[in-house]
Amino acid sequence: MKLPSPSRLRIVLYPNPVLKKRAVDVGEFNAEHALSGEWIAALAKRMLELMREAKGVGLAAPQVGVGLRLFVCNPTGEPGDDLICVNPRFIERSGGEEREEGCLSIPGVTVTMRRAMSVVMAAFDVDGKPFQATGTELRARIWQHEMDHLDGRLIIDNMSATDEIANRRAIKQLQDQYRPPRRS
Repeated sequence: MKLPSPSRLRIVLYPNPVLKKRAVDVGEFNAEHALSGEWIAALAKRMLELMREAKGVGLAAPQVGVGLRLFVCNPTGEPGDDLICVNPRFIERSGGEEREEGCLSIPGVTVTMRRAMSVVMAAFDVDGKPFQATGTELRARIWQHEMDHLDGRLIIDNMSATDEIANRRAIKQLQDQYRPPRRS
């Protein structure tokens, strides 16, 4: 995998095909490996910057064109609440609630999504240290949304007929504005 310079990354918009691909696990976290901890930390830092600039609460690596299982989030906007999750997986989900969700990669589109109200997640931090966390309500919703991105799923994959009608114009505009990336 060719690693882009994190400083050059931008949020990728629908219908870019990278958004529909399942991301791959981040391998070993060491200096000799292509995915050094330093590069992962720089990627996560840039993703947090882009998320804040776009006034979002979460951003997955595929949303910046990087097909790795990594996401960042911050449900409160407070710098101390930044969370970086590498190779996340859900251990448990419970409850359920329907709410509208938007997506930084699909601006102008909102879709009613049913999500678990509580989730337990296991992941690694940027230094490769494992951790486990429990998220409820908004935090749980954000984690599930970002995990969908890591699996190549988008909120528009779950649209009801009402959502399709309400979002038709915005989706068409994104499709019309899309320019495939140039091959280098």
